[in-house]
Amino acid sequence: MAITLVDPSGLPKIDVYRQVSIATGSKLIFIAGQVAWDADGVTVGEGDLAAQVEQCYLNIGTALAEVGASFDDVAKLTVYVVDWTPEKMPLFLEGVTRATAKLGVTPVPPGTLLGVAALDVPNHLVEVEATAIID
Repeated sequence: MAITLVDPSGLPKIDVYRQVSIATGSKLIFIAGQVAWDADGVTVGEGDLAAQVEQCYLNIGTALAEVGASFDDVAKLTVYVVDWTPEKMPLFLEGVTRATAKLGVTPVPPGTLLGVAALDVPNHLVEVEATAIID
């Protein structure tokens, strides 16, 4: 495995993810931002943040599997959420929890969550991109 996840002493411990990833592989994988589309391009969970987060993470898992990788190889996630407010965190975490249970992933790698005004399609609430590394 090319990625080691670490929680440095002196930083808060967060149950859902680790603060640092150490990448030692040689092949970088960049996954384009994934939205809540199914394989046919139909939006999953319209108006439901948790369902859309779940689908985005599952789509990342599908993209990783296609190139011989998994969430264990992800060094960093970037998440964009439309009209983000802290009150949306429980729904966001619900979606992450459901997806990671299906994918067998815990914890997820470090990530950045950014609030944005809009995404490419008006009914998309979230977009997730990933950077992974494999040997």
